Amino acid sequence: MAPSNLELNNALRRRLAELEEELRRHTQASEDRFQRLVDCLPVMVWMSGADALCTYFNRAWLEFRGRTLDQERGNGWTEGLHPDDRDLCVETYIKAFTARQPFRMQYRMERSGGGYAWVEDVGQPQTNAAGEFAGFVGAAVDISDRKRLFFTPDEESLRMVFSLTERERQVLVLIADGKSTKEAAARLGISYKTADSHRSRILEKLGVHETASMVRYAIRAGLVQP
Repeated sequence: MAPSNLELNNALRRRLAELEEELRRHTQASEDRFQRLVDCLPVMVWMSGADALCTYFNRAWLEFRGRTLDQERGNGWTEGLHPDDRDLCVETYIKAFTARQPFRMQYRMERSGGGYAWVEDVGQPQTNAAGEFAGFVGAAVDISDRKRLFFTPDEESLRMVFSLTERERQVLVLIADGKSTKEAAARLGISYKTADSHRSRILEKLGVHETASMVRYAIRAGLVQP
């Protein structure tokens, strides 16, 4: 007796379910192999989904940052961007993501143990098996040594910085190195009021109005590393 249409449909649905499960296992196995591979690479590798949120960072990235995968996933990685680089970095990424175009950029990222390092990051759009856009994959390398090797102090910044008193330069260096005015005062053994007064005079002498501009003077003069 020939099978009925209902039996054929049920058999077809079961087979489709089996194929979907087999494909899912195959896809998961491929992803696991990929992650094991990139965890062995010395470069920092990241991946994002079609929603622009980062989904994966390899071992090199997590060790560089001193954070867990859960902390870095989504937009968590942006917490490590240097305040002066954050807007440009995020804007570059979003523009490339929207246009589905590769990008290359340099920015400062906070690393494990404190302090910032310059990294060069490249990203490439990727597609899934159906040819649909699936997000980006990228790699970043620490280029701090290269930056220091080719750094030349700006003459105008040098002149302006060395017009400050020795104590004012000490305060400038500490603040440019990420210390708060309170922390700078404690480090120098002076009161907060005195340190804040030095900070105000530094801003006035340099002709700027915010800490970020003051820090840029210190970097361009070579007083602190970028």
